[in-house]
Formats: sequence, structure tokens, C-alpha cells
Amino acid sequence: MDEKNREELTSLLTILPPVEFCCVYGSTLHPNNHDKSRMIDYILGVHDPVEWHKQNLEMNRNHYASWMAYLGGAKLITGVADGIGVGVHFNPFVSWNNKTFKYGVVRMHDLLEDIQHWERFYLSGRLQKPVNVLVDSLDVKNLNSFNLRAATSAALLLSPSKFTEEDLYAKICNLSYKGDMRMLFAEDRHKVNKIVQGQFDLFRRIYKPVLEEFASKDLLKFSSLCSHQEKITQDCGLPALQTLVSRLPRGVKGHMSIKLEGQRKMNPGQVKEFGINSRAEAANSVEKILRRKVMVSSVRQAVSGVLTVGAARATRYLANKMHKAWKSWH
Repeated sequence: MDEKNREELTSLLTILPPVEFCCVYGSTLHPNNHDKSRMIDYILGVHDPVEWHKQNLEMNRNHYASWMAYLGGAKLITGVADGIGVGVHFNPFVSWNNKTFKYGVVRMHDLLEDIQHWERFYLSGRLQKPVNVLVDSLDVKNLNSFNLRAATSAALLLSPSKFTEEDLYAKICNLSYKGDMRMLFAEDRHKVNKIVQGQFDLFRRIYKPVLEEFASKDLLKFSSLCSHQEKITQDCGLPALQTLVSRLPRGVKGHMSIKLEGQRKMNPGQVKEFGINSRAEAANSVEKILRRKVMVSSVRQAVSGVLTVGAARATRYLANKMHKAWKSWH
């Protein structure tokens, strides 16, 4: 990212209270995105959301739905995000400096927990895709390497023995969309492919170290293609399966253990930790667990969003999404 683009992206922070973490995600990162009318999407990590929103209400009351700002203030905003949503409060359609922004505010503790354990699998899913980190006082970028390894492990479990780099990145990208209610009617049906194809070099940059690490442990083998992609072959044996499962986050392994443990007695050759008979069983279990996590989080966040941004803004946001979805089908 050149200095000019970085200055443009960090300019929003000059009108907000200080944050401990900030990254830009979404279509802004697409190299061929020339649509300056699109919202620029941010995730902001703060130590104390109540105090942060209190300060921001004094500075930018117009960023919030009027009823929340006047009736409940910072405590209500944070209470709805925590109690109904997944701990994130979004302010969309923020106009400043001839641009439109959307920023989501999350407690740093909750952000770090989701990155490491996938309990809600919401922000962790966004950080599995390319982002531009602008502020990182707690070294989230380094901690996110665990999230990237776990996403790679989950995607490999869902992949055949042979595939391309693009196939793998699409699997990784799709992890956080499986079960998302918006994908049914309010998202471009080609969204995953567009993200991966448009940001292929960015995906390669963040996942290359992970793939090389997996290759060094003989889990993967590479052979170059004319298209400058790697053709990848993975070890599908039980020892490799055990390694992949062991690299999944606590929030997934715990659910796998509950679902599989006690259903049957251990058979020779099973992955002992969870009693997994086969790779197909592991893949099916992971897919169901992640699909449910995404579904629950997307529904909770959608309800929270309608309450916190107000009916007019929520309708406008949904209309924009549905318009893109409609165009993808025609």
C-alpha cells in the first residue's frame, strides 16, 4: 500500500477517539476497484467500548441511530452489541471528506478471543482474508497467524487430494460464508470467486508462509502450473488428518469432541483425540460446526444491526446488498 492510499485510509481515524487496532477490509482492497462511491469498511478494536462510544457520541453523534444516541447512549449501544449481536457495533454510511465509511467497533478482548478460538467465528473470518492493518498496538497481526493456520487446516480438510492455489483460497474464503443468511438473498452469488480472483496476490502473500510450513511437514506438495499458480497435492492419510485436526481452534475441537465422543467405541486407526474414523467424517463435522457458527452469528448481527443503525439505514444497506445479488443472477 503506497503512502497516499495509507493516508487516505487513516484519515477517518483523525475524527474518531483513539483505537488499539484498525484494519480495512472488503472491496477497497481489490486492485481493480475504481468505484469511489463504495463504502470503505473498517474494524476498530478498543479497550473499553462503553468509554469509546461515550467519547465518539460527543464527537460524532450523527454517526449513530438517533434513538440510541438520545435514549441510551454508550451503555445501550454496547449492551445491544454484546447481548444481541456478536460484540460488534457497526456505524455504516458515515460521510466524511467526500467518502463513505462503515466502521465496526469491538472490544479488544473479544477480537483476540475470536481470532484464537472461533467461538463466534465472525471477525476471525474477516481476518482470514486480506486486510490492510493501519493500527496494531497489541500485535494482532502476529497473533492472527494462528487464525491463518487454522483456516488452512479447515480448508484442507474440505479439499480433495489435488487442487490449485485458487481452489484452496476459495475454500478458505468460503469458510466464513457457509451458513450466512445474507448469502441466500442479499449477496453476490459469485462473491467468493470475485474476492479470490481479485485479490489473488494478496491471498498468496499472507498464506505462502503457512503453505510452506505445511509442506515442510510433508502435509503438502507443490508443482507449478503455466498460469503461475501452484498445483497442490495433500497427504490424506490418518497421521496427516490428526495433524490438521490438532491445528483447529479450541472452539471447533470442543464441538467435534462433543459430537463424536461417545457415539461409538474407538476402532483401530481412528484419530484418538476425537474418535474420528475417516477424513470424510472429520470434514463433515467441521463443515457442520462452522456452518452453524456462521448462521448464528450472522442472524444475531443482522438483528443487532437493524436495532442499532435504525430502519432507514438498515433498509438502505440491505437494498445495496440485494441489488448486487440481483445483478449476479442476471
